[in-house]
Amino acid sequence: MDIANLLTPQSVIAKLRATSKKQALQDLAKRAADLTGESERAIFTTLMKRERLGTTGVGNGIAIPHGKLPSLDRLYGLFARLENPIDFDAIDDRPVDLIFLLLAPESAGADHLKALARVSRLLRDKAACEKLRGGPMYATRRGWAGSVIGGGALRARRG
Repeated sequence: MDIANLLTPQSVIAKLRATSKKQALQDLAKRAADLTGESERAIFTTLMKRERLGTTGVGNGIAIPHGKLPSLDRLYGLFARLENPIDFDAIDDRPVDLIFLLLAPESAGADHLKALARVSRLLRDKAACEKLRGGPMYATRRGWAGSVIGGGALRARRG
């Protein structure tokens, strides 16, 4: 599973405005609902249940919230760069400014774990994170062929 296959220009947010972990997850749940056709409430509830098990703030300013929903037909990803870092109860107590949300069907099994591992590996790469944090992001309808997530400068929409 290639990470670039999880994202579309509509699932990348260049400047997410949130002042708390809860607000960020609510905003991402709303956007995920638009992409997946799932209920915003069901997505948010799934994400909060996962957060209660332990933070998905993995350190170095990165969070990877994730969850499974029974009626999804495939994996979905959303990437957000926050306008201002927020407290996410991260394991290193540092504020978070990059969030990669992953949603999977309940039946995804190993595919969900593989996608999580790939996202984690990408976001452990300091050079990739520097690119994601730097410079403006811009939308493209032609996909992700030149992106950090797929290989070069991340392309996104503002919002």
